[in-house]
Amino acid sequence: MDLIRTVDAMQTHADTARADGRTLALVPTLGALHDGHLALVRTALEEADHVTVSIFVNPTQFGPNEDYDDYPRDLEGDRETLEALGVDALFAPSAEEMYPDVDDAALFGPLAWVSVEKLDEHLCGAYREGHFRGVTTVVTKLFHACTPDVGVFGKKDAQQYVILQRMVETLLFDIEIVGVPTVREPDGLAQSSRNEYLDPDEREQATVLYEAVTAAEEAAEGGEQEARAVVRAMENALAAAPDADVQYAEVVDAHTLQPMEYLAPGQEILAAVAVFFGDTRLIDSTFVQVPRS
Repeated sequence: MDLIRTVDAMQTHADTARADGRTLALVPTLGALHDGHLALVRTALEEADHVTVSIFVNPTQFGPNEDYDDYPRDLEGDRETLEALGVDALFAPSAEEMYPDVDDAALFGPLAWVSVEKLDEHLCGAYREGHFRGVTTVVTKLFHACTPDVGVFGKKDAQQYVILQRMVETLLFDIEIVGVPTVREPDGLAQSSRNEYLDPDEREQATVLYEAVTAAEEAAEGGEQEARAVVRAMENALAAAPDADVQYAEVVDAHTLQPMEYLAPGQEILAAVAVFFGDTRLIDSTFVQVPRS
């Protein structure tokens, strides 16, 4: 596996692989890889002949009071894991390489941004100002650096997944976006690099996120038509955790990411929650197809 640090070297590597007749897949990550990330990598290995995984803790998607400096980093361990899986290239650029137009991207931001309007108004976007603009900007840069045919993303970050789909469609990227279902612990907790921040009691309580989105799924599939009733089902599940500080529990249309009052037959919805345990913020979600009758 090649470890690549610069955009120029990454583009040359991708061009060589494509000239050899290989199809290219990219799995963008922040690193600190867990089984959820590895599910993305395995999917990429099935989808393409050549797989690049990027590891870049992107400063522009972290807010001023978020955990950019403390975000877990283990490049050497991640490198060994990816090499064992048969990944072809690890792209691990510096912030200076990805944002050459500024001295400190976290403070000043790049000179050009990529934004997707409307889709960031609710769910996480309502509480993390500028987060998705940072995501769409860095993913665009990664697409230009790695030139993939396929981009593989986790559906756990559901709002991000939908936004990136729409970005690719709108900006005419010739890239297929593949979504991979959430990978969970045996008790249902969605795997996340931030789970390691939880103390044992918080970790036990954190399963309420999965119980909440499962309750939403059961309500919608069981014929509940009022969105507010589905939200109440999630809120009731979350209330079982005494230390859970609920940021939001929402139901939105899965394609527009806009709230609605009633669930329409055949509509795909997204039920999502965000919860703090102390300073640790966890999210979970589920896509649900509303029954037609």
